[in-house]
Amino acid sequence: MVLIEIVFYLINIIIALTIALMEKRDISAAWAWLFVMLLLPGIGFIIYLFFGWKLNQRQIFDLKAQKRLGISDMAEYQKRNPKNKPTLDTNLENDLVQMFLNTDNAILTTKNDLKIFTDGHEKFNSLFEDLKKAKHHINIEYFTIYDDQLGKKLRKILVQKAREGVQVRVLYDLFGSKGSKQKFFKELIQAGGEVTPFMKSKLGYYSFRINFRNHRKIVVIDGSVGYIGGFNIGDQYLGRNKRFGNWRDTHLRLEGSVVLQLQSRFFMDWNASAKRQKVQFSLDYFPQSNVQNNIPMQIVSSGPENDVQKIKQGYIKMIMGAKHSIWIETPYFIPDDALMEALLIAIRSGIEVRIVIPQMPDHPFVYRATEYYVQQLLKAGARIYSYQNGFMHAKTIVVDNMITSVGSANWDIRSFKLNFEANAFMYDPKVAEQIIATIKNDLKDARELDEEYFKQQSSWKKFRQLASRLISPIL
Repeated sequence: MVLIEIVFYLINIIIALTIALMEKRDISAAWAWLFVMLLLPGIGFIIYLFFGWKLNQRQIFDLKAQKRLGISDMAEYQKRNPKNKPTLDTNLENDLVQMFLNTDNAILTTKNDLKIFTDGHEKFNSLFEDLKKAKHHINIEYFTIYDDQLGKKLRKILVQKAREGVQVRVLYDLFGSKGSKQKFFKELIQAGGEVTPFMKSKLGYYSFRINFRNHRKIVVIDGSVGYIGGFNIGDQYLGRNKRFGNWRDTHLRLEGSVVLQLQSRFFMDWNASAKRQKVQFSLDYFPQSNVQNNIPMQIVSSGPENDVQKIKQGYIKMIMGAKHSIWIETPYFIPDDALMEALLIAIRSGIEVRIVIPQMPDHPFVYRATEYYVQQLLKAGARIYSYQNGFMHAKTIVVDNMITSVGSANWDIRSFKLNFEANAFMYDPKVAEQIIATIKNDLKDARELDEEYFKQQSSWKKFRQLASRLISPIL
């Protein structure tokens, strides 16, 4: 019996070392997986199969689809010569635009307008009114669609539009929407709507792809109105969950040329997932915009199909280029070494850094790791706030009252490396002022944390923070 246990443990060590050496992942993640597999022999390997398996790029997107839209051609046109794209006010803005062009073919568009939502009721009232006005198509992509009052209200509208002859497509994440069975969408499908989970496997929830989640929240209506941000579909996002109470998030309603990028993002995700109902690209989905307002914007996507962590690199570029201030709101704050170092350099250079996090966890390990990392920034001189009026779920950053990003990406390694995310980057001081105003309003319902606050925490809580930090690369 003892011999069998020794052999089993040796095999486990060999497997753990092989995975760490052969997998092309950063060293911190490799050590974290080694820690898990050695601490939990056998079980650790099973956990790795579900949460550590790396996705091959060929499993995901046919990137040629992007060329059919002419998007790659437009991106190449802007790349070749800076004169081919609008010039912005600062070097940081222009450098950031060029970087996203090179890494994501993210076209810079200028004739855009937007509305900012921080309240779920206002956001969904606006969304549902836009859906009711749809004439040609509705494309919806969400991480979570719950089978509850709000989910049923959305379904009712979509069923009606499908019966009217409007093309309706719904793309959802199987893991994020695991509470909604396929029968939830049955009525919509019978009405003529098209519904598919993102990259579904024959194993369903138990797929080795479970670690790669489509966290995007995108809606496109008639190719002219788009939505992007942090709200999912469910009653809890209206503050109806007793545990979380008020749900504080940030979402955008977009009009203008930028909607073209949201549309192309949806089509690529849809065609990577739908088995038969592929979208045939046509100009009907890309009408010319008449918007005259001037808000320069890019839509930037990131995911595990690409080794370049595009949104994270954008954040680092913004932080390193900051001259005065950095405002951040996030439900999870687990930066890797590069992001942490960038923030520390900014703080030590005299840049004002303010970060707002929730007062409560929705994922215990993630929250304790968040507490660990904000303590390090607090000691360096950052100002840290705990939002007290419910749950903080917004994902925003504003630099120098000039550049703003809003989207689905959290400030953690999961969002930067493992999830499929999408953010809007805006180069407009008026937009920055609006977002900062919402953050300042949040500070009225927030508690500023100091070093004494963390010193008074129990030894057990401090231990959990340290333990969570050890496995933070794989949370």
